[in-house]
Amino acid sequence: MANTTEPIIPPRGIIGDMATTDLELRGMTCASCAARVERGLNQLDGVRATVNLAIERARVEHDAGVSAEALIEAVEATGYQASVVTESGQESPAVPENRLRPRLIGSALLAVPVVALSMVPAWQFGGWQWWVFALTTPIVFWGGLPFHRAALASARHRATTMDTLVSLGTLAAYLWSAVAVISGHGHVYFEVAAVVTVFLLAGRTAESRAKREAGAALRALLTLGAKDAAVLRDGTEVRVPVEQLHVGDVVVVRPGERVATDGVIVEGASALDTSAMTGESVPADVGPGDGALGGALNTYGRLLVRATKVGADTQLARMAKLVTDAQSGKAAVQRLADRVSAVFVPAVLAVSSLTLAGWLLAGASAGAAFTAAVAVLIIACPCALGLATPTAILVGTGRGAQLGILIKDPRALENVRHIDTVVLDKTGTVTTGVMAVTDVAPRPGEVADVVLARAAAVESASEHPVARAIVAAARRRGLDLPAVADFVNDPGTGVSAAVGGVPVSVTRAGSLAGVDLLAPAAEAGTVVEVTWDQRVRGTITLADEVKAGSAAAITELKAMGITPVLLTGDTEAVARRVGAEVGIDARHVIAGVLPTGKADAVKKLQADGATVAMVGDGVNDSVALATADIGMAMGTGTDAAIEAGDLTLVRGDLSTVPTALRLSARTLRIIRQNLVWAFGYNVAAI
Repeated sequence: MANTTEPIIPPRGIIGDMATTDLELRGMTCASCAARVERGLNQLDGVRATVNLAIERARVEHDAGVSAEALIEAVEATGYQASVVTESGQESPAVPENRLRPRLIGSALLAVPVVALSMVPAWQFGGWQWWVFALTTPIVFWGGLPFHRAALASARHRATTMDTLVSLGTLAAYLWSAVAVISGHGHVYFEVAAVVTVFLLAGRTAESRAKREAGAALRALLTLGAKDAAVLRDGTEVRVPVEQLHVGDVVVVRPGERVATDGVIVEGASALDTSAMTGESVPADVGPGDGALGGALNTYGRLLVRATKVGADTQLARMAKLVTDAQSGKAAVQRLADRVSAVFVPAVLAVSSLTLAGWLLAGASAGAAFTAAVAVLIIACPCALGLATPTAILVGTGRGAQLGILIKDPRALENVRHIDTVVLDKTGTVTTGVMAVTDVAPRPGEVADVVLARAAAVESASEHPVARAIVAAARRRGLDLPAVADFVNDPGTGVSAAVGGVPVSVTRAGSLAGVDLLAPAAEAGTVVEVTWDQRVRGTITLADEVKAGSAAAITELKAMGITPVLLTGDTEAVARRVGAEVGIDARHVIAGVLPTGKADAVKKLQADGATVAMVGDGVNDSVALATADIGMAMGTGTDAAIEAGDLTLVRGDLSTVPTALRLSARTLRIIRQNLVWAFGYNVAAI
């Protein structure tokens, strides 16, 4: 097993004369809020900040002389709150519960009769305006409170956002209608105030849910780590929390347990399943002197592991930190409606003011002038602008769900139309991730079924994944497995037993001559030899099989003008074999990479000018998924990969990749069309 003690990234903190500080932000409601915080921080000398609205964090690189207090003061000067994120290395901060849902439900229930009475003349009874007045009041002032509060905070700092128009528009419609009801003259616009508030509350609630789930990638990563460990201290086995482990402690790892920390095996033999960490499709047989990664699953055998890295220094913890870095490093993509509002909001306010002044200068009454000015605000209240994005996303995500595609983060859609490269993880994405028998080759004079049956009989007493694959192949063929006796497991070589009184051994091809058990045999995969009576009677070849449909999906990507790239932690020979089988050119096969290498490979492609979509299913892919322009996680994979991705392919079928790209591009195109029409309508109406 490869040495795993090399550092992946330098620890966060002071690097040279620079320091890095993470801030948790509160009070932001839209992309313009994030931009304002970012500008406020970057105005400080020696500060370079990036604000991520989705996870409500700021990554700040600054001179060592700039204090955390100065950074917090800069954020507070823009009207928001901030606190320094502590570096625990164990868990991500909890995201506050969604408090918008009660407002949405209550406002929606009240809005139904308001709309019905306002829009259906046949249902309007005497004094109906007073009922609508009473029902709309809590919608505007209770349901719309988050918008009014945000608009007021922006006003205090001489800024405008979509919240400004929402607040002004709904309040103008409500107050004008209230005056009309009380005076008995004029048209009422209560339904405008009610409907706009409810629909924008629905969009803000969905956004809040996405923010609450943004930290789940880190939590999923950390669930791989053991919570406690059995440690030998003074010759006695003591179970302690992993936080109390020290470098040099000897940890006992039993079958089925995860290795608690990075270390070196000092006693015992087993096979460690490191697929989540390295992408290796076959568990690695290990013994004394071999390295062990924290989070690796011990498949069989008792191990004693001496800890070499603990806590935040382990590879698992560093992977969690890399996901955080990749997420924080993504530029916050402003919503299209917010970009429009940056010009639209001040323009509407100016037009409304000019309208009031123009009517007064023209000699109109104050009532007529105020009516015209309020009409501008009411017609400009961004109902269409606010609905353009969520309605398209609602339809797009609904259709996606039918096709087995979940679009997690609508902001990612902006990058889809530029995708020209799709990076595919091998194990569990292009292939099944499970070892299977691909060939049984008997020697002359032998029968394939006899070779397989005797091998499976011996392997039935083993827990090794290769053994399980051989037994499964025999059972699929309906072969009877004879009883065995005198079973012997020789780690690093193979297994042997007496089958019907005949000594049978199953060993990796060439292992008896000193070849390492886990070395793949050329490009064929894993080859084992079945021997009895001192003669090799046949060989069994096992491989991580390619998923049905992978080759067709890659052909479709090529037809779309997209370059497929195979990226894996497996060996070059295995990777090239799989690439050739699915139609990926050898030039686009990248093999033998660790989790950090995958992220680096994605960054290199981006540096070369490619816009990259990453498709993966394992924890080892989560960093690359977060780094890519679009992360597409297989729904059959780990929670960490699913949470780190922007899209989830529920069926775990590669055929959904080109479908997802087309659906996302179409959804974005419709959003843009909606915004153009909505903006045009507002301009024309004004």
